[in-house]
Amino acid sequence: MADKRRRKSLSIFRQKVEAMPPIQIPTSPSGKRSSDSHLPSPISSEQPSPKARPKTLQKSSRGSVFGSLRSLHSLEEDEKAALTRSDSKASSLHEDGDMNIRGLLGDQVLQYGEVQAAGTNVFRKRTQFMVLTESHLIRFRSQSKAVEMFPTIPTGMGKGHNARTSSVSSYSELQMTAYSDITSGIPLDQVIAVYIIDDGRPFVGVEVAYLDERTRRASTMQLQLSDFREAHLWTHAIRTAAAEARTLLSQQIPDPVLEHLARVVERERDYDPDHFHVFKAVQRSVNRSVGRASNEDLTRLGSAVCYLVIGLHKVHLIPLYRQSTRSSSASLSEAEAITSFAIVTLSSIRVHADEDAFQLLFKPPTGKPYAAQLASYAAGEIAVWLRFASEYLRPEWLREPFVFDVPEELEDRMNPPTFPTEDHDCFDRTLIAYCAGYEVNTSRICYSVDYQCEDAPCFILLSSSTGTPYSALELLAVFRALRYNESFTSISFARIDLSPLRHLYDTFGADFDSLFTRSGNPTNIPGHQDLPVLGQEIRALALKSRRLRRLDFSYTLPQRALAENEQPLDCGILEALVPLCKKSLTNVDWIVLTGLRLAESDLNYLVDAASERKCHLRALEIGESGLSVHDIDVLLSALAVQESTVEVIDISGAQGRFSPELFQRVIGAFSRIRRLNLTRVQKTAGPEPLVAPDALFAWRLESLHLSQTTLNEQTVDSIATYLASPKSDILREIHVNQCGLTGRDLATFFQSMARDNGQPRVMHVSANENRLKSGNGVLFKTLAQGYGPTSLSMRMMDFDKESHFRELIKALTLNTSLRSLDISGASLPYDASVETCEALKDMFATNQTLEELDISGEHAHLDATRFGIGLNIALRGLENNKTLRLLRIEYQGLGMQGANTLAEVLEKNDTLLEIHCDHNDINLQSFTTLVDALEKNFSLLYMPNMDHDRAKSLEKVQREFETMDQIPTSGNSPKPGHHSKNGGATIKKTLTSALTGKVHRHNHSINNNNSNINNSHGHGLGHGLGLGLTSSHHNHHHHHHRHSYGHKHRHSSSMSSTASFTEQEMSAAIRTLDDKWNVQVARMEKYLFRNYCLSQGVPWQDEDLAASVPFPPGAAAVATPPMDGNGQGAGPGAGPGAGLGLQAPVLGSPIDTGDSMAQLLQHVQLDDITPTLENPGAGAGAAVDYLDEKLYGRENHGHGRNSVFQMPED
Repeated sequence: MADKRRRKSLSIFRQKVEAMPPIQIPTSPSGKRSSDSHLPSPISSEQPSPKARPKTLQKSSRGSVFGSLRSLHSLEEDEKAALTRSDSKASSLHEDGDMNIRGLLGDQVLQYGEVQAAGTNVFRKRTQFMVLTESHLIRFRSQSKAVEMFPTIPTGMGKGHNARTSSVSSYSELQMTAYSDITSGIPLDQVIAVYIIDDGRPFVGVEVAYLDERTRRASTMQLQLSDFREAHLWTHAIRTAAAEARTLLSQQIPDPVLEHLARVVERERDYDPDHFHVFKAVQRSVNRSVGRASNEDLTRLGSAVCYLVIGLHKVHLIPLYRQSTRSSSASLSEAEAITSFAIVTLSSIRVHADEDAFQLLFKPPTGKPYAAQLASYAAGEIAVWLRFASEYLRPEWLREPFVFDVPEELEDRMNPPTFPTEDHDCFDRTLIAYCAGYEVNTSRICYSVDYQCEDAPCFILLSSSTGTPYSALELLAVFRALRYNESFTSISFARIDLSPLRHLYDTFGADFDSLFTRSGNPTNIPGHQDLPVLGQEIRALALKSRRLRRLDFSYTLPQRALAENEQPLDCGILEALVPLCKKSLTNVDWIVLTGLRLAESDLNYLVDAASERKCHLRALEIGESGLSVHDIDVLLSALAVQESTVEVIDISGAQGRFSPELFQRVIGAFSRIRRLNLTRVQKTAGPEPLVAPDALFAWRLESLHLSQTTLNEQTVDSIATYLASPKSDILREIHVNQCGLTGRDLATFFQSMARDNGQPRVMHVSANENRLKSGNGVLFKTLAQGYGPTSLSMRMMDFDKESHFRELIKALTLNTSLRSLDISGASLPYDASVETCEALKDMFATNQTLEELDISGEHAHLDATRFGIGLNIALRGLENNKTLRLLRIEYQGLGMQGANTLAEVLEKNDTLLEIHCDHNDINLQSFTTLVDALEKNFSLLYMPNMDHDRAKSLEKVQREFETMDQIPTSGNSPKPGHHSKNGGATIKKTLTSALTGKVHRHNHSINNNNSNINNSHGHGLGHGLGLGLTSSHHNHHHHHHRHSYGHKHRHSSSMSSTASFTEQEMSAAIRTLDDKWNVQVARMEKYLFRNYCLSQGVPWQDEDLAASVPFPPGAAAVATPPMDGNGQGAGPGAGPGAGLGLQAPVLGSPIDTGDSMAQLLQHVQLDDITPTLENPGAGAGAAVDYLDEKLYGRENHGHGRNSVFQMPED
């Protein structure tokens, strides 16, 4: 009974395992050997038998169970019953029994011999006998038992183990006796790996790991041999026989298992059908504790059979689902967490030639290497696919950054499949691989490629998408992705903080790939291991690309305040690049170091490179680096040997004053300078110019920067003389910001630019923040005559009189040379008058040359500049403009009226491409008006999202809600005084404006028969909140309004004097408003994308127009102008509900984002006063009643008190 109970529990346990859906393995069809086969019984139930199966069982003595596979004594009851069958027709019971058992365990003996039993010590050895057939590896208790089953085995081998014959009384007893002497056996097609274990013990172990796919149970058999020779013989024999047995399998891994593994890898976001390879493997344990009875259990020994999956970016070790070892447990144990390693961190692959063991070494960045000790019969195939996967992720890498130590026969299989090509030499693919390997968010990394700059194309790393600095791993991913990539001639990290890499050191060993050139030759540069990670990555970047010429590191290491007597830390960039330049190991000859604080060691490296002609430097850009005049003098003197190659010199921000004579002698040595930056470079006192005309004539200047440098009269004359000379014809930009120039000086420059052909000079002049009001009359006359460049910037101009600004406007009206103009931040003594605005309107309408215009205001903490309310008049001149492409009009306080004017301009102007109108107090209603106008405009390509105005508008609503709750509402509260009434009126006006989308005025007209409430433009710039909640379209005429409030304020019975807005309700209301902003932003982006497609000749079709959007039941708007489905004003025949202010949902927007006020009112306890078809005026009137009750209390309402909004009688 005990034996039956034990087998019954095992049978139940197996049923639960087999019923597990995710990894259920179907039984293989008969006639084919499959990977889910298990160790069969010596007498299989599938064998033909002349007699039927008996219904009773024959009792037998219980034996011990050895091994982790099913033995004879763990058979099912029906299998055990087969052992009691007898065949009266058999002529020889002994012969038939041997034949049947041999047929199950193999017919051909391939290898045999004695092994030491596992778990025994040196002094008490216990031997067993191993037999290898073409299908099984069998372990017998003794040689004699093996000889009984396989007579071909000699009986005389093995000391003390003589052959012995057993006599049995029946056929059943013969079978039981033969099988009971088999301690364990392994079907060879289940073998996963065969490998040698050398753990320092006096014997050599050979471990055979195998997996039964049907039961999902993994085990191992260990052979303990006396010497390595014998171990290698057994290893070779078992591997060869197992490989032959696996060829008979229809498939190595069942489909359900593959599907399960695919789902697991997909959860790790690493699944790609074209990059999904599965292998069976064993995680080997190096240091194992020797056990006695359980040393063959992989779990207890520390090893584990698993599935090795090569995904798109990672290698995954996925363990098996293992059964619970507790007999009382009725559930399956949960799967262990998978272990994943990034392919890009792989640093070594070692495959053993004479066994299945192999090693994968992974080196995470700046982390400790991890060695994965594995074994698999497919070790060579795993190594090959790992190599292919690495080449796919890094197609441009000529040398894979890992050791590939495999047998020679695998080298012939190194023909990777053809991978598709992508833009920029698959840069995105490599970057994504490194981001996945380093566990960083790829979406945070932003970059662009400039194809129009010098040394194009230029890779430009931009700020992260979240605005926070990049981490060390994110920067490392970018550097590694750029390595070996030859699609970029320039790489710019300008204004990206590289400090995380500057202060990071890899204590576990440097990246060995950076020690070799692109062709694989060692660099032999001492001290490479001591460099920070930033230095090693920059050096590798310069070594691996032959096309790379320019590196921009400007402002990449933020400067910090130094303590007293503290020396600045070297940047590490020059230490990485200068040795390569001196050895001609790189083609980089342009290094931008602007904004980096250079230490003394950096200066030494720089002087060393400057004095070496083979460095062939093309630029010296060290502006704002903290170098003194003496340091720069030494550096320029050393650089003189490369005067034939130097094109750019930037020494801006030099500390100290140059002697004009010394400076001209040093700087005059360079005859090929194209760009000279002398910003904030000061000279000693004296009348001499900083740069003499002779030096300017000797150069081929394209750009000259003299900003924040005091220009005396001699320097102005020197520049004017140069501008008048044909030598300056190639000059394209001159910067003279904050140089103390007067209007007369700038007029002198413009007149010097004139040429005989009368064509304007194609040049940009930046003259911001100068004293142009002195002599501005001469400047304006010069502009009116058409002198000057094609691009001019005169920001922050001060006008003592408004008439002076009007003169400038009139001059610009007549000017025919300017294509781009920036007069932002202009400061007028007071708001522009109607006359001035009319002049600006005339300039907009009549100027035929301006293509870009910036008339933005300025908003500082203590000062603000803007043109005033009259700007709305001026903007109407843009309706007839046919040349302006870009308009900047920020910080001008446009408000609602200005937005309406811009909307009119957008409806009529078909040449504007960009309009920048942020920071203008534009609320939701105004923004909706702009979007409605954009719907009719098919040329505009850019309009801002108004994020700042949106935040400011919502913040104001939030503030008014909070103020509302602070006003006493109790009936016992004292009557508010005049000041309190005014405050309540402001709150009430703001909230009513927010709820109705309307700014109320004091002139109202009541008509009970008309419920249309039209929005007003007003006469100001919309300084009230005016948060409109629905799409609106105005006829843009000043008019009075008709309200549906009725003669008196109506009370709602549900309104309580103690009602208040909870924090949740206020948050819900704000969230609803925010959702409505999102709807309008989505509309705007849709129309902008439509215009872009049209401008590029790409067909575009609005899918939303074909969709039928149902009108939400009960959705009604309070004080909303009637709208049709396209955002247009509803006409007389607009249909049912048009006169009630009902609005159809915006096409393409979800219904539940607050397209009607009903949802908002529900959040603020006003849902019961929402206007309906029967009572259209309920919402607005009851809302005002509620606000009165909140502010003044119910007992005072309607009793001789002046209403906040005067509601005249009919």
